[in-house]
Amino acid sequence: MAPAPAVPVDLDESVAEFQGQMNLMFARARTLWKESAARVHPELHPLGYKLLSFVARAGSTTAHQLAESFEVDKSVVSRQVRMLEDLGLLRSQPDERDGRLRTLSASPGACTALAEIRADHAERMRVALVELAPEELLVAAKVLRVFAEF
Repeated sequence: MAPAPAVPVDLDESVAEFQGQMNLMFARARTLWKESAARVHPELHPLGYKLLSFVARAGSTTAHQLAESFEVDKSVVSRQVRMLEDLGLLRSQPDERDGRLRTLSASPGACTALAEIRADHAERMRVALVELAPEELLVAAKVLRVFAEF
């Protein structure tokens, strides 16, 4: 059987399709952050969830580093940090090197909840990607890396 003839692909249509799929992916990510935040604590906002996840992965950080990493105003981070502390999800202590700064770390309960959520997300991703060959996953990773550096 002869291979099907190559169908010319319009670059503009391909880019438009790619953009549409990226928009759907980002919308799904926002929904997932909202659902995950509620799993950690019913009063936790999605931004608080993202900040808490960052702190847990980093081990410890400062509010200044969070504001820089997320490119948000320090006052926004300050309000979220205060809420995370009030909910018992974040601990704050004086920085060992600079007493003017506060070092932030996730509470043990927050770390446990985040680990469960990460495991659930990893399993969902494995199920979603099971049909792709390892080579296809590497191409997808390359595309995501290009956009991460964009």
